[in-house]
Amino acid sequence: MTFRTRLLLIFTLAVVASVGVVELLVQKATRREFERMDAARSDALVTQFRKEFDRRSQEVVRAVEGIGQSDSALNIAISPDPTSFYGEAGALAAAHSLDLLELVAGDGSIVSSAEWPARFGYREDWLLEHGDWSEGHAFLRRAELPDRFTLALAAVSTVTAGDRKLFVVGGQQLDQAFLSSLVLPDGMRALLYRSLDPKFAPEQMLGPGPRSPELRALVEDTLARKRERYRVVGAGAAAESFHALPLTGYDGAALGALLIGSSRRGLAVLESKQLRYGIEVAGFGILMSVALGAWATARVTRPVERLARSATAVAAGNWDTTVEVTSGDEIGRLALAFNRMTEELMAQRERLVQAERVAAWRELARRLAHELKNPLFPLQITVENMQRARSQYPEQFDEVFSEGSQTLLAELGNLKQIVARFSDFAKMPAPEMQPLDFNRLTGETMKLFEAQLAQAGIAAQLELDPAAPAVMADPEQITRALRNLILNAIDAMPQGGTLTVRTRRLGAGLRIEIADTGQGLTPEECGRLFTPYYTTKTHGTGLGLAIVQSVVSDHHGRISVTGAPGKGATFQIDLGERAG
Repeated sequence: MTFRTRLLLIFTLAVVASVGVVELLVQKATRREFERMDAARSDALVTQFRKEFDRRSQEVVRAVEGIGQSDSALNIAISPDPTSFYGEAGALAAAHSLDLLELVAGDGSIVSSAEWPARFGYREDWLLEHGDWSEGHAFLRRAELPDRFTLALAAVSTVTAGDRKLFVVGGQQLDQAFLSSLVLPDGMRALLYRSLDPKFAPEQMLGPGPRSPELRALVEDTLARKRERYRVVGAGAAAESFHALPLTGYDGAALGALLIGSSRRGLAVLESKQLRYGIEVAGFGILMSVALGAWATARVTRPVERLARSATAVAAGNWDTTVEVTSGDEIGRLALAFNRMTEELMAQRERLVQAERVAAWRELARRLAHELKNPLFPLQITVENMQRARSQYPEQFDEVFSEGSQTLLAELGNLKQIVARFSDFAKMPAPEMQPLDFNRLTGETMKLFEAQLAQAGIAAQLELDPAAPAVMADPEQITRALRNLILNAIDAMPQGGTLTVRTRRLGAGLRIEIADTGQGLTPEECGRLFTPYYTTKTHGTGLGLAIVQSVVSDHHGRISVTGAPGKGATFQIDLGERAG
């Protein structure tokens, strides 16, 4: 992955992560605010319910107390035969707007019942168990009707006449009409569950809207704990949050539950919009990040790419490469530093070339002086002897002249050979490439040295790879290089030994190895062996291996040497592609 791609990816991920974090924070804040508003609306509705409950309670209490203070109640209380008042409760209930009314004698037997006249004579022992009913407050009770039970908001008034007592028990049902009296905001509804059966009965749930199965668990939990409970019912746009309030009777028993539901559709719609807006913002942000990232990365990576290309050019040897400076920032300062570096490299190379040129001339002068000094000394001695013989011993001059002439010619031959070697090294022609069979060339070259090898006591071994490919090379120059290496090996084994020449395939090219069992080389000698004019021999110009390296270099090959003192040396020549 390129640096530019990584930068673009980082920009994109940063934008997406930022938008995602903002979206989460906004959703959390929205949900928290919605919950707060929902709780406030539910509290307002609970307050309204309690006010309505208190108002109804006061109405029931006033109605029951009014009946208890009436002459009819007093007459019933003092009458020795209450059976004559069998239908009195119905008329009194209608007159005071009560749904339920029972007149109960002091012993707990019903004298008259508005909701169920046939219950005459039935007992209401709960009135006697409670004791004092003088507090005058309303309460919830489960009332029995001819066909069912109902939940009623009731009150009890006591009429006393001498030693006689009459209980007036009246109330109003908590039914759909009661729920309809509650003013509900949009999106809210009130449900009333009347716990009139031992088990949960769906038909006892009053109120509008669907009855989710989850409401059963909420109602049962509220009735069991007798505490206000909260639960979210449903999911998505159909979800509702419900606050459930337990409704208890005069004895603390849970007789019902009021459920206040608030639709969460608004929250779902709002979150959906926020999500859509977040996706749109993220998409826009991604486009902007890609555009800005491309612009920013281009400003960063293009100069870097130019620097990289220029560095590659410098590595390839083009040291005069420079980079255009387009800014004054860090990249611009880096480009300036790069240009200063290449300028310094050029200056150092020029100084190095000059120093190497001077060193080369000095080395050449030293080597020439050394090589020429050896034959010049015998020439000088021979001429001086010839002059001395001519002046002091004329009769011996012819003999001295003859010997001196031979010496002069021999040393002049040495001088000529030295000059020829230096001339050959200086005049290395460009190779003339042609497909070359190295197995054949190596065998022919070794035949030239059979007599010399036998005389030196050296055993020759040829290990030629049949799969060795033909390689493009100059036969004359390669032969010259092989001869120099073989001669070098022969000189390294003055006491005899083994010379091994082998060829083998090396990929698409070829490797030639010339190994001897001579005195070997030190690591320092291996490193300097191909330096011109360097030699480990007592006599020699040091140009033989330098010529070999020059030939291999002109063929775009590589030459190396390995060895150790006393263990011989091995020269390896690797040459390039197979001839086509």
